Amino acid sequence: MKRRALAPLLVACVLGVTTLPAQATTAPPLTLAQQANRAEVIVRVTLGSPKTVKDGDVTYQVYPLDVAEVIAGDPATLPQHEGKPALFVLQGTQDLPAFAAGQEGVALLYARRLDSPLVGFSQGWYPVVGGKVTAGDREKPITDPAALRDAIRAARGAQ
Repeated sequence: MKRRALAPLLVACVLGVTTLPAQATTAPPLTLAQQANRAEVIVRVTLGSPKTVKDGDVTYQVYPLDVAEVIAGDPATLPQHEGKPALFVLQGTQDLPAFAAGQEGVALLYARRLDSPLVGFSQGWYPVVGGKVTAGDREKPITDPAALRDAIRAARGAQ
């Protein structure tokens, strides 16, 4: 008799567990200093036209990088596409910055293929729009790309 009473409860528990909504993975917020210290390559770049690239069962959106300035690391250690360093972003990845061909920015990057090569998943991208960036915090906002470069170098202990 107890088995019969437990069966509906067990089924309800199993259904309840299996019908829970999927939750998005989020990266914890990182300070600029934390991003700078985790980055393997930091560059000021202009994004090229994206291409879709398959690597086995995995599909990436690949943005060739025209490197204007190396702030830290070696861009040659980044994944390459057609002889140039490139951002390999897993196709279909949610909550990434909107990238566009011709867009300029400062990128704090890991030097390997991941869902997103940006440090902090999406936090390591600072678009340069009209010669300005938005970085830092409310108390000390950074709007000048040169000031951002200097803040990154200071955080890494290099001037």
